[in-house]
Amino acid sequence: MTRRDMLFSAANGFGGIALSALMAQDRGLAATAGSPDPMLVRKPHYEPKAKNVIFLFMDGGVSQVDTFDPKPKLTAMDGTPLPFDDEKVNARNDVKVLWGSPFEFKKYGQCGAEVSTLFPHIGGCVDDMAIVRSMVTDNTEHTAGNYQMHSGFPIQGRPSMGAWVTYGLGSECKQLPGFVVIDTGMIPPGGLDLFASGFLPASYQGMLFRKGQHPVADIAPREPEPRIQRSKIDFIRTLDRGVQQRYGAVSEIDAAIFNYELAFRMQSEVPDLLDFSRESKATLKLYGIGEPETDEFGRACLIARRMVERGVRFIELLSPRRQGVDRWDQHGALVKGHGDNCKATDQPMAALIKDLKSRGMLDSTLLVWGGEFGRTPTRQGTPDRGYGRDHHPFGFTMWLAGGGTKGGTIHGATDEFGYFAVEKKVHVHDLHATILHLLGLDHKRLTYPFGGRQMRLTDVHGNVVKELLA
Repeated sequence: MTRRDMLFSAANGFGGIALSALMAQDRGLAATAGSPDPMLVRKPHYEPKAKNVIFLFMDGGVSQVDTFDPKPKLTAMDGTPLPFDDEKVNARNDVKVLWGSPFEFKKYGQCGAEVSTLFPHIGGCVDDMAIVRSMVTDNTEHTAGNYQMHSGFPIQGRPSMGAWVTYGLGSECKQLPGFVVIDTGMIPPGGLDLFASGFLPASYQGMLFRKGQHPVADIAPREPEPRIQRSKIDFIRTLDRGVQQRYGAVSEIDAAIFNYELAFRMQSEVPDLLDFSRESKATLKLYGIGEPETDEFGRACLIARRMVERGVRFIELLSPRRQGVDRWDQHGALVKGHGDNCKATDQPMAALIKDLKSRGMLDSTLLVWGGEFGRTPTRQGTPDRGYGRDHHPFGFTMWLAGGGTKGGTIHGATDEFGYFAVEKKVHVHDLHATILHLLGLDHKRLTYPFGGRQMRLTDVHGNVVKELLA
């Protein structure tokens, strides 16, 4: 080894030990400094309510006035011009006419929350849900909206929420990734960077589980004996460690070593995860498995429950893509599009809530539902095709369930047309701060040094929405 190599290696080693020690002191990590396991369970900042998160991401933008935010005046003024003008309002002429919801609303549960008949099964769960009718975001375009909902920023390259959570807490599951994305048909606009680790170490990026019998590529054993497979992995690790000694700490090399080990463990875990033979017929029926409309998303929701049982920290389910339906993005034919999507997701999501609750797991599992924005209360398109609605970030609905949230709660409100959030606005940064809080993490203290400053999921914004807490 040359003197240059020795100094380079030593500098990285001493620096890494010092940084690990400082991070452990600042965040109260249970891990020892320099631990090779990035998913080692770490202590939160304070006592958590939730241990795991299931993010039900409805890509495309769900219409709030057709699902969880009834507007009688909008229905009464159907077909009339929008009665106000504002610089925030889309100036296009084809979204200036009001359109009352073509769906009926009913009161459900002891709390009496009104929910569209599109969601009869979810309606039966409202006493376990905190419905936020005053969500706002900053973007009207899918890609930017998706990035902001996932990472807090409308641009590419920032760590996803799931990456932040696993960075802060690690994962109790050693046979599966800490952050898993279950794909049920289509990756949203923005691509795989929606689930990336950004400037965080690469080990925290989300792993995509594709639908079908082989959800993860390249984990099937290629050797007849585990002993041979094990020896190959050990040899690859030796080569990677040699590169590390020469070039110092490199996040991608650390992640590669970790992923080889993880893939070896997943070879036996993934088939068992997907094996529903030990699930009762009643459970399969509850999720709608075996039924054409609900089978796909029902399987994804059941897999999510089984992942939570195994300790996976953060699970994201992508909205299913049904034939002829482009996500929830109905600029036309909304009645059919939203109708089909609700049929595909309503029963499985309600089953997930009920199943977790029956097993005593709902209190420690936080469910978050919603898309990147809502939709206008005005109509778009032509009557021959069927009206739709445009993108709408000024007031829309999301809901949370379990994980320390206050069930039977309706938080905030939009105006009488469902256009602007007018009471108790909740920005995406506030939502992220609240999710981290429920996990025992202070969003102002969960930071990572990058670009000369301490970065965080909420940047310099965000307030915990205390009214949503049980």
